[in-house]
Amino acid sequence: SGRTPDGLNAALAATKNEIVVRIDGHSAIDSNYIREAVKILRETGSVNVGGVMAAEGLTSFERAVARAMRSLIGVGGSRFHTGGSAGSVDTVYLGVFQRSALTAVGGYDPRFTRAQDWELNFRLRKAGGQVWFDPRLQVTYRPRSSIRALARQYFEYGRWRAAVSRYHKGTTNLRYLAAPLNLVLHSVCLLLALAFSPWFFFPPITYLITLMIASMLIGKNWAERLRLPIVLIIMHFSWGIGFITSPRGLISNS
Repeated sequence: SGRTPDGLNAALAATKNEIVVRIDGHSAIDSNYIREAVKILRETGSVNVGGVMAAEGLTSFERAVARAMRSLIGVGGSRFHTGGSAGSVDTVYLGVFQRSALTAVGGYDPRFTRAQDWELNFRLRKAGGQVWFDPRLQVTYRPRSSIRALARQYFEYGRWRAAVSRYHKGTTNLRYLAAPLNLVLHSVCLLLALAFSPWFFFPPITYLITLMIASMLIGKNWAERLRLPIVLIIMHFSWGIGFITSPRGLISNS
């Protein structure tokens, strides 16, 4: 069908190995990744282990996106983006799985074109398994190369994360609501400022100043610092728009 979950399930069906390693097209691993991951999988008794989604760009725009993707202000506090201590987590990037655990929950749900990894890890944890993060595991990731591609990516992230939240009640947390709430707040403030008082411009202006200060702190050179505010706005607002406009029939229509 050309859809990610269908391809992953086909790959799962084509192998009989007890350990299943997922590597996607935008990513690359070093020579020790699988050996180390299998060791951690066995030591921790987990059903899935993963590490840092180490975004690295080639162009100035990609490097700015990579910097944003590895920052708290860009993506929140998810350890597989920003790093952190080893331990049990909600989800990881890609993953090295116990095959028996994957098949026990039915593999990837083909209805989730996006966010299928988060949805799968939720079911693995619900079935009693442990998902484990270890910062020693690094997967190099190539970010999107244009504004349009980045906006589309984060729009899809938002709309499918909303779909997961509707399907699995009680799984929404503040990190996933931050972008849509941010979008609503500043949209309302801009309308109120135009209709009533310029004082309502204060929250949007504060937001922009915060982004500029953060860009100065996380950017490693001026090429990154000048691009980061735009990159961050695209990531925040695209996710927010996708989340808010996510249709209720998205899963059933997939």
